Amino acid sequence: MPVRLTLGQALAEAERPLAGMWVCSGSPLVAEICAGAGLDWLLIDMEHGPNGLESVLTQLQVAAAYPVMPVVRVPVNDPVVLKQVLDLGAQTVLVPMVSSAEEARAAVEAVRYPPRGKRGVGSALARSARWNRIEGYLTQADDHVSLIVQIETAAGVEAASEIAAVDGVDGVFVGPSDLAASMGVIGQQSHPDVVAAVRRTFEAVRAAGKPVGVNAFDPKVAQGYVEAGVQFILVGADVAMLARGSEALAARWVPDADETRRASY
Repeated sequence: MPVRLTLGQALAEAERPLAGMWVCSGSPLVAEICAGAGLDWLLIDMEHGPNGLESVLTQLQVAAAYPVMPVVRVPVNDPVVLKQVLDLGAQTVLVPMVSSAEEARAAVEAVRYPPRGKRGVGSALARSARWNRIEGYLTQADDHVSLIVQIETAAGVEAASEIAAVDGVDGVFVGPSDLAASMGVIGQQSHPDVVAAVRRTFEAVRAAGKPVGVNAFDPKVAQGYVEAGVQFILVGADVAMLARGSEALAARWVPDADETRRASY
């Protein structure tokens, strides 16, 4: 059976930054709408969205009908959670809050089979190997899985070179929101100090030979990151688009509605 490209493999072939969006609602219907929009990738979020294993499975299944790469962000750098998500058929996983090379190596071990790692073997039982219909899945599993780690603390920025250099890390994603909180300017993702730290991380990761990504809902900030050489980027979220869109409807059609402009993220 054919297996689709991972995000890491797509980045190696891409000639432009790959654009994606968050899918946080937990709704397979919303996930399917977003999957068919023409974006390069979707982030199915278990960290801040109401997603469990069953809803992630359904969203992976609906996304499979479209030429989009689903990425699953797990809630924590935990080998059990990573094993379960990979067995659901996620080919690219994003691990949040990685602030050291040691934490990056732990994530690598969790997504690789022995002897390279400690991922539990259950290919006959799992969608990942299509219930053993993918010939040689166990011995070629590294070809089917990409690991992206997320730097989102000041400590992670300082360790970015070492994190990116870890063998088995296929890319690094920068999270400006938690980074802003870590730097003492919570809620100010576009603060000059935060933007500068993000760009320093870009430089460190690229120097290590790995692709780097970021999220930015402000189009001007996002464009600036693209011009700074980011290779993959999240530019919106299903729930944010629904919130802002419904507010705009209320402001247009309901007298005395709250017309306060809110940041998308």
